[in-house]
This record gives sequence, structure tokens and C-alpha cells, in this order.
Amino acid sequence: MLNASTVTEFILVGIPFFYDLHRIFFFIGLFLYIVAILGNGFILAIVAIEPRLQTPMYFFLSNLAFLEICYTTTVVPKLLQTLIETRTTICFHCCMAQNLFYFTFGGTELLILTVMSFDRYMAICKPLQYPMIMTKNVCKQLSLATWCSSFILFFFQCLPIWRMSFCASNVVDHFLCDAAPLFSIACTDTFLNEIVGLLCAILLVILTLIFTLVTYVYIISTIVHIPSAKGRKKAFSTCSSHLIVISILYGALMVMYVRPTLHSSSRLTRVLAVLNTAVTPVLNPFIYTIRNAEVKAAVRNAICKKRQLSNEEFLDVSNKVGKYE
Repeated sequence: MLNASTVTEFILVGIPFFYDLHRIFFFIGLFLYIVAILGNGFILAIVAIEPRLQTPMYFFLSNLAFLEICYTTTVVPKLLQTLIETRTTICFHCCMAQNLFYFTFGGTELLILTVMSFDRYMAICKPLQYPMIMTKNVCKQLSLATWCSSFILFFFQCLPIWRMSFCASNVVDHFLCDAAPLFSIACTDTFLNEIVGLLCAILLVILTLIFTLVTYVYIISTIVHIPSAKGRKKAFSTCSSHLIVISILYGALMVMYVRPTLHSSSRLTRVLAVLNTAVTPVLNPFIYTIRNAEVKAAVRNAICKKRQLSNEEFLDVSNKVGKYE
């Protein structure tokens, strides 16, 4: 504790490898960030304006889209800054806020994906009970529960990090304020914090994964017993996008956080962090929309409505001009 100092800001190392390619990485990252914002914003807009998408499935999908915008905005702007500046700093309170929201949004994403798997289970395995159970109020309550429970869980996990004393070095060996690099420069013993973090990771990642796998076992067993090939294809189509997103997200999280120690800032960890915060938010809109016939139909319907309104306005203006003449 003699070497402890009052830290007012941290220095983010960023991605020290492939330094000569940082400019290229910056433009790639900026492009991905813009596409993620526009793509997820498109999902929010199309679900809001199209009546046929006012269903529980698309309600949770719009929640996921809004979450991805928040998640990528929490990390990517600072990541881009580390790629073009030789010395990137972040204030102490900004670092702690990023730490909290990074984990909160990540945990909320897991919970929303779990709720989406439950929604698919009810729609496919319990179709007669589905309208009575998955009402608008129930969907809103489930959505609120995912956001609040994740925030409460990680608030109390991150609270000890905010109160830690840091030694002479304020260099964070990462491009974000993750737990592991903060633990490595702390003066106090972080063993208990690491155990709590590991337990939270197991509680959230493993349990939600088990729940999702169990629901999909029931879903797949129900789908294979559907008599018509068209019905089986439609059911698999609605679930395949969700399975792709789950595979990418859980695979990365298992490597990053479900392990005995958090003292690691390996190249693989940073690559996976980039995958979760910059690449996955871009993939989600394409995965959920390009393969989705209902979204395609909604887009065509919205375009036709816009053209119809434009034609009606044109005819209205023409009639007014004709009367004036």
C-alpha cells in the first residue's frame, strides 16, 4: 500500500500488435461501427412502423437491436481512438462507468437471448397457449427483468473494483476497462474479486446456456414431428438465426471469462473482445433480417406504402394545379 496513488486517469494500451496496420484497422472499425448503428437502427424502425411485426419475437429482437447499439457505443469509440493516438487516456470515473456498462450490456444480451429462446419454445412447442402466455405485458415485464437484473448483478460485482487502490502504474493493458487488466495494476489482493467474477460468469453464462440448450432440445424434437416439410422448414428458419448468434456469443464468452483466473490480457482475449463489441453487433441485423421472410415482406410493404403515398401526393398536387388553371 506504500506505493498506492490516487489515480485520476488511466492509459489504454489498445491493440499493440500489428501496429503498422492500425490506420487500416481504424477505418475498418469505423465502417463496422457505422454499419452496426444503421443496421440495428433499421431493425428498431421497421419493427416500430410495421404492424405485422408487432409480435413478441420482434419485440425482443428490437430490444436486442437497441442493446447492440448501446453495447458497441460503450467500447468501439474508445477502441478507435487507441488506433489513431499514441497515448489514449480515460478518466477514472469514465473507466469505471465503461466497466459497469460493458458487463451490464453483455449480461443483458445473454438474458435477452435466453428469453428469445423461451419465446421460440412457447411458439413452437405450445402454440395454443402461446397467445395467452406471451402477452404484451408479460413481454414488457420480461424485458424489464433482463435489464434490471443484469444491472443489479454487475453493479455489486463492479463496486469493489471502483474502491480498489491502484499502484504507481495506471496503464491498462487493454483497449477497454475490463476487469482483468484493472486487477493486474491493483495494490490490494484481488483473489476474492476474481472468485466472485468467476462465479458470476458461471451463474450467468453457464445457466443461460443450459436453459437455451434444453429449450432447443424440446424445439428440435417438436419440429422433427411436424408432418409437413414446409412447416418444418419454416420452424427451422425462425430458429436458425437465433442459434447462429448464440454460438458466436457463447463461444467467445466461454474463452474470455469462464476460466480459473482473470489475469490474462492475451492476444486471443482482445481479438474475442473485438469480435463481441465490434463484429457481432454488425452481424446480428444481417442474420436476423436477410434470412427472415417476414422482415423482407415488411420492408417491401413499407416501400410500397411510401410509393403509394408519394403517388397520391403527386396526384393531389396535380389536381390542385389543374383547378387553379
